[in-house]
Amino acid sequence: MHSLDMHSLAVSPPAPEAACRLPAAIDRLAGSLTNRLIRATRWRVIEVPSLQPIVSFTFDDVPDSALHAGAAILEAHGARGTFYISGGLEGRVEPDRTLIDAAGCRELAARGHEIGCHTFGHQDVRHVDRARFVADLADNARYLDAVDPRPGRRNFAYPYNSGSFGKRRILTRSYRTCRAGGEAINRGPTDPTFLEAVEIRQPETHVAGLTRWIDALVAKPGWLIFFTHDIAPAPTPYGCTPEAFERLVAHAVERGCCVLSVDAALDSMGFREGGR
Repeated sequence: MHSLDMHSLAVSPPAPEAACRLPAAIDRLAGSLTNRLIRATRWRVIEVPSLQPIVSFTFDDVPDSALHAGAAILEAHGARGTFYISGGLEGRVEPDRTLIDAAGCRELAARGHEIGCHTFGHQDVRHVDRARFVADLADNARYLDAVDPRPGRRNFAYPYNSGSFGKRRILTRSYRTCRAGGEAINRGPTDPTFLEAVEIRQPETHVAGLTRWIDALVAKPGWLIFFTHDIAPAPTPYGCTPEAFERLVAHAVERGCCVLSVDAALDSMGFREGGR
């Protein structure tokens, strides 16, 4: 890159701000291409049955509003969710949100919600070497086992929904499933190391339109996984209001969907530890 002659290209050098943004933009593109290749080269395959529409609501990081509002809304409809926790973010106070603490994790588990892994340090797994990655997962396992002891493997969600070819074997050994993004419904042959999911995020008009995914699921059953972050009156760009979340959960229930945590969905489809 340094050998390029900007004058010979007849363009002006980028402004300092653009130059600072360029590496991040390239990294995002590289991550997007990696995700596309991972989806095209399945590591494992399970068959998601088409007998009934299943919806899972999942939360990443997790802001404390996901406990206070998100979990309560699910419970009001007789449902439970999956909360992917990064132990290294415990109790962090940020300008527009506060992350859940250990007591909040224990409360979620006690109320019947699933606690999943989101790594300890919340780093893009592409940028962590294998030894560090294994150590990071071990750190989070210790944290999660302290707040929610359980005998079987947990489920995992990629930070930033960013996958890695080199980490798939590690993840497959450690977790039942690994959730990414992808904006799609899981149907038929599905790679459990890279589950598809649909994001609930701002603006509120976008959240209101997400009912179409539920309608599509009812028309052709499979497994629809939603993911979001905060559920707050003034949400971050990566969350929504309690009212919007309530409408979405209610729509899934009213349309006859089975609203289950990721772990419960796997069990309902017959996918047990050690195989089907």
